[in-house]
Amino acid sequence: MIFEQLFDKTSSTYTYLISSGSGREALIIDPVLEHVDVYINLLNKLNLKLVKVIDTHIHADHITGMSELKDKTNCETIMGDKTPADVVSIKVKDQEMITLDNLKIRALYTPGHTYESFSFFMQDRVFTGDTLLINGTGRTDFQNGNPYDSYNSIFNILLKLPNQTKVYPAHDYNGKFFSTIEKEKNNNPRLQVKTADEYADIMNNLNLPDPKLMDIAIPRNLKLGAK
Repeated sequence: MIFEQLFDKTSSTYTYLISSGSGREALIIDPVLEHVDVYINLLNKLNLKLVKVIDTHIHADHITGMSELKDKTNCETIMGDKTPADVVSIKVKDQEMITLDNLKIRALYTPGHTYESFSFFMQDRVFTGDTLLINGTGRTDFQNGNPYDSYNSIFNILLKLPNQTKVYPAHDYNGKFFSTIEKEKNNNPRLQVKTADEYADIMNNLNLPDPKLMDIAIPRNLKLGAK
């Protein structure tokens, strides 16, 4: 399997490229518009054909590269079926399988950071978007986010995955590349709570500033990054 993790320094966004092997089909998760040419060059270098691109949710801190990748490669665009983005090619339901050659990726509806957030589970790893971060969790104070939904998505869905499942989030701000479900259970400070109310109290008192690009990124990302 080919697996590449790429990083956007401006928004601290991780993008993932996946393929079953050289000369085969490829999939990209959470692309950033400014790096589309980097992805295209990497695809060419690895002799891969991009057939699918996924956004875990409507991002507020960067503009997605989905639309431009579709224009340049004719790939399918995929999001969860709760997305308000009408121009997406395929809307997957909770537990629906996405296939890529012999690889299978399961869509998991994990709202909380935003009401339409999805995670994607593949073999030994899960791409959690902003739902579950490394030693943190995605804020819940805009885009119809909800701390109780976040608690449910994390504790009753993601943390029920096998302990050794690798956690690959859409962002990290501290130079970490991945974690595991077990490490997050044991070490994530926001998860050391006994009740949903206790978790909600933490999330409701973060008092974080809005993302700088929020007013630009959200409208653009509703169109998959197109102007």
